[in-house]
Amino acid sequence: MDRPGTFGRFGSRVPSTPDGRRCTHNRGQGAIGMRLTRAWLFLLGVGAALGAASGHAAESRRTAIVMAIESQRDSVVNIHGQKVVGGEDGSEGEARRVNGMGTGVVVDPRGYAVTNFHVVEGVRRIEVTLASGRTASAELVSHDPRTDLAVIKIATDDCLPVATIGTSSDLMIGETVLALGNAYGYEHTVTRGIVSALHRNVEVSRTQRYEDLIQTDASINPGNSGGPLLNINGEVIGINVAVRAGAQGIGFAIPIDRVLDIASRLMSVERLEQTWHGLVVRGGGGGGAVVEAVHRRSPAETAGVLPGDRITRIADVSVAHQLDVERAMIGRKPGDSVAVTVVRAGAEEQLDLPLAELRRDMESLDDRCWAEFGLRLQPVAASKVQKLQARYRGGMLVTSVREGGPGAEQGIREGDILVGLHVWETIAAENVSYILDKSIEEHLNPIKFYVLRGRETLFGHIVSDTVRR
Repeated sequence: MDRPGTFGRFGSRVPSTPDGRRCTHNRGQGAIGMRLTRAWLFLLGVGAALGAASGHAAESRRTAIVMAIESQRDSVVNIHGQKVVGGEDGSEGEARRVNGMGTGVVVDPRGYAVTNFHVVEGVRRIEVTLASGRTASAELVSHDPRTDLAVIKIATDDCLPVATIGTSSDLMIGETVLALGNAYGYEHTVTRGIVSALHRNVEVSRTQRYEDLIQTDASINPGNSGGPLLNINGEVIGINVAVRAGAQGIGFAIPIDRVLDIASRLMSVERLEQTWHGLVVRGGGGGGAVVEAVHRRSPAETAGVLPGDRITRIADVSVAHQLDVERAMIGRKPGDSVAVTVVRAGAEEQLDLPLAELRRDMESLDDRCWAEFGLRLQPVAASKVQKLQARYRGGMLVTSVREGGPGAEQGIREGDILVGLHVWETIAAENVSYILDKSIEEHLNPIKFYVLRGRETLFGHIVSDTVRR
């Protein structure tokens, strides 16, 4: 492929004879030879001028949009796979195989990518095409059906380009945005539009509702799901998720700040590897991430990390948000020490954080749930939950409800299955324990809950008794 500024140049080669020998001007050609020489020099001059003009023209076409796409294209992957639809959960029609397609955004060079859960849901073999054209397999690492987000791991021995992450906290209605994705199977399709509105709530089905979305008129088509919505600087400010059926020019994306929050849970080393660090951070606006909380008796507390510290680096990973903390810890074992660079009172310090095995304390959790929510819980086999509702990976069975407690006031019954609190799934004791800690640290009260009653998902808002007192 020609590079800008090099195509269309005249006189870039010395003429040669048909047999490949270079032509030389014979002085015996006299006036005719001189005229030919002058003509050739004229063509050389014209060619150089046209070449320079074309080069300037190419550079003038290299707009901010072109540069934004060029900077992020290699970090976007196209996802393909077959899934079975119909014939399940009492739906009408016979089960049939269909080709699924979507898009993913690489967030870690080892091959971790964020996409929509509906893109990979039910896909037995996930195939990913990289920007280079190379195809690789991928596996589903974790997912959150309520927010329709998932993390996949691409099988690769090479380091993959990572997307540049922006923020959705300062979006302006009317600003230019770009959608990049596998639209209708046309890989790396680019569309342009503006931010049409913010904080949209969209219900696409009886079981899927999105909250606080970015609305855009950039064309978002089937296959775009899971791909990035970019600002004019080439930063990811959202993950494309849905198009309004029956309407033209109305698409939606999950704000990237929310995506980062969910992805950090999905890639948490507590969740993936049962390894514990005890750090909770928030984005620091380009100068590292600020420590919001340090779990009690955690490895981070042992290392001497304090709330208010600014973490700039963990091992060889630059830290800007919680997802970077989790990426830096993935692949390490309990007992490993990780170098943490913090800025405290304007001075940089190096700390050694020794990772530990995640605590499993169901008895303590049981007492805590009873005191705070008036509920007693126990894990339910994932297969049982998925027979009722295939979209959930598991849940916690409500075995007892305290009369007059917060759970009873919200109508929660014995036999209900708690499948989620706030934005996290509840499939194990440590999930609930983590969320209870977060509810205190981030003042998450009331907490939105989701329970499965039969095949129906119900939700409400519960306030901890601890807070009410």
